[in-house]
Amino acid sequence: MVYHSSFVGEEGITKACGFPLLPLKSHIKGPAPVSDQGKTDIVDEAITFFRANVFFRNFDVKSPADKLLIYLTFYINVALKRLEGCRTLAEGTKAIINLGLENVPVPGESGFPFPGLFVLPQSQKEAELLRNYLKQIREETSGRLLSVAYRPNGTPNKWWLAFAKRKFMNIIIP
Repeated sequence: MVYHSSFVGEEGITKACGFPLLPLKSHIKGPAPVSDQGKTDIVDEAITFFRANVFFRNFDVKSPADKLLIYLTFYINVALKRLEGCRTLAEGTKAIINLGLENVPVPGESGFPFPGLFVLPQSQKEAELLRNYLKQIREETSGRLLSVAYRPNGTPNKWWLAFAKRKFMNIIIP
């Protein structure tokens, strides 16, 4: 059974293209509201549920937050694929920074992994809001992922990097 997001029925949350712009425990500048440091946010959920959810080919969407969870699960899968050949934390950090510098596609653009799951942007402003949010959430996820994918001594954690070989929802990672 797939793990769903606990952010169901969040009131007053702005949405862009069907993505809820949920609060993040982040120091990275962006459009996401700031969350309380003691609370679990969507990035914590995505990392916690990743190793279970990556095994599923189908994901029953029960809330808009589940769509964001699907996106983050896919992104973590891509990030782990990039970290696969990195033997030290320094190499992994460099690979993750390079991943962060890549263009972030939004629904309707080539390279977006889930066509049809999200609504197309109604305006350029909405597309830019979503692009900036996704960039912020990807950077935050990358930083937290490094802390679990590598041990404190800087060596890879094989129990995490082994999941780089998995295909989430049968999507082939470039």
